Amino acid sequence: LFSQIKPEHIEPAITQLLDEARAIVNQHLQATTYYTWKNLVEPLENAEDRLNKAWSPVSHMNSVVNSDELREAYNACLPKLSAYSTEMGQNEQLFNAFQVIAKSDDFATLDIAQKKIINNALRDFKLSGVDLDSGKKQGYKEISQELSRLASNYEENLLDATNAWNKLIKNEQDLAGLPDSAMAGAKQAAESRNEEGWMITLQFPSYQAVMTYADDRELRREHYEAFSTRASDQGPQAEHWDNSLIMEQILALRHEKAQLLGFNNYAELSLATKMA
Repeated sequence: LFSQIKPEHIEPAITQLLDEARAIVNQHLQATTYYTWKNLVEPLENAEDRLNKAWSPVSHMNSVVNSDELREAYNACLPKLSAYSTEMGQNEQLFNAFQVIAKSDDFATLDIAQKKIINNALRDFKLSGVDLDSGKKQGYKEISQELSRLASNYEENLLDATNAWNKLIKNEQDLAGLPDSAMAGAKQAAESRNEEGWMITLQFPSYQAVMTYADDRELRREHYEAFSTRASDQGPQAEHWDNSLIMEQILALRHEKAQLLGFNNYAELSLATKMA
């Protein structure tokens, strides 16, 4: 249950799961030199599934019930997760083990999903820089960690900008056209802030209702401008939580990462995992 996840639980739990996943990788790599789906891929998939099932609700909560304590715990885990991902992606022994499986006679007996997982893993090893020299591997790791940090900052600014804007409506007729459900939501939003009337916000249910149903053209324009300029140098919150510099840094690092891996630009790197 989401309600049972407390900020103080998050970092110790993720740290433990990362340590367990590393131990499982080392254990199964050392156990044999004849690698198969059963003795290597399946246990690794199970370990990462446990990690994903723990992290996914934390990530979701950070987006929808954000608090200072939750944000701190979330950000404390990001470099650990990034380091683990890079470590696994650049593990040459693990890469060689997957190659052994792909070249073995047993590979033909696997089902389509299993083959796809192995082939995707081999592709992802390459995209994680497994073939790079040690200096470039370290550069890749630093870029990945910085991109993870910047992405979190970007999301925080967007969330803060979204939460900061609201408009209290005193006259019910100013919201003419909105369905009863949207009116009830606006009334509840006002009450939650100890206000009388109806409050529209930049939360998507409120925004969508106003943009879809509100008769007042000027209200729709105002709401649209506030929504589309969040976390930027434009609009009613100009330069508050501005993501412009972060976007420039992300673009530069993505380009550097792509070129490090032998691509001309980040678009080519992005498409490497998306082409049919």
